[in-house]
Amino acid sequence: MLHSVPDKPWRQFAPVTPGSALVTVLLAVVVVSALYFGREVLVPIALAILLSFVLAPLVRLLQACYVPRILAVMFAVAVAFAAIFALGGLMISQVNQLAKNLPYYESTLRDKIQSLRGAAAGTGTLERASEVLHDLSSELDRPNRVSPSTGTLVSPGTSTARPIPVEIKQPDPGALQTLAALITPLIHPLATTGIVAIFVFFVLMQRQDLRNRLVRLAGSQDLQRTTAALDDAGQRLSRLFLTQLALNAGFGLVIGAGLWFIGVPSAPLWGILAMILRFVPYIGAAISAIFPLVLAAAVGPDWTMVLWTAALFLIAEPLVGHVIEPLLTGHSTGLSPVAVIASATFWAWLWGPVGLILATPLTVCLVVLGRHVDRLKFLDVMFGDQPALSPAELVYQRLLARDPVEAAEQAQKYLEEKPLLAYYQEVLIEGLKLAQADAERGALDHERMLHIRDAVDEQMPLAQIDKTEASLSRRVKELPERWRTKTPVLCVPGSGLLDEAVALIVAQLVARQGIGARAEQADALSMSRIFSLDTKDVALVCLCYLENATSAQIRYAVRRLRRKTPDAFVLVTMVGQASNIDGEEILQCSPNIDFVKQSLSDTVDRIFAIATSPSQTQDPNVEQSELIAAQ
Repeated sequence: MLHSVPDKPWRQFAPVTPGSALVTVLLAVVVVSALYFGREVLVPIALAILLSFVLAPLVRLLQACYVPRILAVMFAVAVAFAAIFALGGLMISQVNQLAKNLPYYESTLRDKIQSLRGAAAGTGTLERASEVLHDLSSELDRPNRVSPSTGTLVSPGTSTARPIPVEIKQPDPGALQTLAALITPLIHPLATTGIVAIFVFFVLMQRQDLRNRLVRLAGSQDLQRTTAALDDAGQRLSRLFLTQLALNAGFGLVIGAGLWFIGVPSAPLWGILAMILRFVPYIGAAISAIFPLVLAAAVGPDWTMVLWTAALFLIAEPLVGHVIEPLLTGHSTGLSPVAVIASATFWAWLWGPVGLILATPLTVCLVVLGRHVDRLKFLDVMFGDQPALSPAELVYQRLLARDPVEAAEQAQKYLEEKPLLAYYQEVLIEGLKLAQADAERGALDHERMLHIRDAVDEQMPLAQIDKTEASLSRRVKELPERWRTKTPVLCVPGSGLLDEAVALIVAQLVARQGIGARAEQADALSMSRIFSLDTKDVALVCLCYLENATSAQIRYAVRRLRRKTPDAFVLVTMVGQASNIDGEEILQCSPNIDFVKQSLSDTVDRIFAIATSPSQTQDPNVEQSELIAAQ
C-alpha cells in the first residue's frame, strides 16, 4: 500500500551573474543623479501623474453617465484646480489676517514666557547673576571708536561728537516696476501649476494610449506580467490616494472646527495645514500641532486654551491613525514602517518638501516594480511589508544562528491558529529540507547538523501548547492495551542526523496519539549498534528518511532490521525528496512493510491504523509473530 502527497516546489532564485551587482549600483547612481538634477522637470510630472490617479475615478464615473471624454476630463481638472486655488486663497487670506494681529499677541506671549522662566529659576539669584554676566559680556565686546578729528582711539565711556546720520532714499518706483515686483515671486509657482494642469489633462485624455506604450516598453512579449504590474500599481495607488485624501481632509476638518470652537485664531488655516502635513508619514500631524499651540499660548490669558488644543490633537490623530485608517486601508500601501521612514528621508533630500509629501506613493510604485520585475526584486524585499523569509527559512536560519528561542516563539504564534502536526509538516520539516539541501552541496558541516538535531529536540515541549489535545484523547480509547502501556513503536533514523530529527518528530506525534513510541540515534543501524538495539515489546518500526536515499539503501536497512526484529511491522516514511524511490520495489523487498511518501500526517494515520487493526485487539499473550501473520 503506497501513500503519497504532491511534492512542494522548491523556491527558485534568479542566478547572479558576475558583474551584475556593479552594474546595478552604477545604474542606481545614475538614476538618483537624474532625479536630483532633473527635479525642476520631474516634480511637476510626478505631481501630475499622481493627481491623475485621484481624478481617474471621477472621469470614469462621468463617462459612465454618457459624458464625452474631453468634457469629463475638462470638468474633473477644473474642479480639482478650483479646489486647490480656493484652498490657497483661503490660506493666504488667513495668513494676512494673522500677520496683522500678531503684534496684539506679543505682550501676552512675553508675559507667559517670563512666568515660565521665573518658575524654572525658582529663585532670582541665578537670574540676576545671568543678567550681570550678560551686561559684562556686552561691555567687553563693544568695540573702541576712532575720533574723527584726531584719529585716536576713544574709550566707550568718553563722549565725542556724534556724526550726522545721512539717509539715502530711492525714488518712488513706477507702475511697471511695482507690477514686476509683484509678479516675479509668482512666476515659478504659476508656471509649475500650469505645467501640472496641462500634464494632468493630457494624461487623463491619453490614458489608454499611455498604458499601451508602457506595455510596449516594459515588454510586449510578457503581456500577462506587464498587465498585472500596471493593474497592481494603478489600483493600489488610486486606492491609496483616495483614502489618504479623504482621511486627511476629514482630519483637517475636525482640527479646524475644533480650533474654531476653542477660540484659536485663523482656525481654517491650521485645519488646511493639518490636512496637508498629514501626508507626511508619522510626524506630519505632530508638526501641524506646533503653530496652533504657540498661537493658543499667545492668545489665551491662561494655559486653558493650550491644554484644549493639545487635547484636540492628542485625541484626533490616534483616533484617525490607529482606528479609522486601519479599518479603511489595512495594509493597502504594502510598505513596512521602516520603508516609509526611509523613503520619506530619501525623497525629502531629493525633492524637498514636495518629495516628503510624495514619498509614500513614489515608494509604492517602486515596490510594485520590484514585485513584478525580477531584476528589481530587491526593492520588494527591502521596502515591502511581506516577510523577508518564509516560516521554513526563518526557522532554519534561527537554527543555524544557534538561536532556538526565536524559532520557539514563531512556533507558539503558529500553534495559536494551527495544530502541531501542521507546524511540523509545513514549517519544521521544510526547514530541515533546506538544511538537507545545504548538506548535499557541502555547506553544512557535522557540528552544525548536530546542533540542528539538538535544537529540534528542544522544540519537543511545544506539544504542551497545542490546542488539539481533546480530540487526541478521544482516539486513545480506541487503542489496545499493550499499544498504550508499552512502547510498541520504534522510530529509527535512516542514515544521518537530520533523519534522527525526523525520527524525534514522528515519535512525538505518535506518542500524542496515545501510542508508546521512542526514537533511536542516527547510528542505530550501524554495525556497532545494531546488535545492541533494544527491540523489546516493539511491534512496529518506523524507518525515517529526510536525506536522499536510494532504493538499495532502504532495502539494506530493512534487511538489518529484520535480523533484529523479524516479526515487527516496518513502515518506511520519506519526508524529503523521494522522486527516485520505487515504492513498489520497497513493498516487495520484505513482508509486513509499508511505504509513506512526504507526509507526516499519513505516517501517523498509518501507524494508528495498524495499532487499531482487528489483529491487534486479540489476547496480548498471543505471540507477536501470530499477530503479524494474522494481519
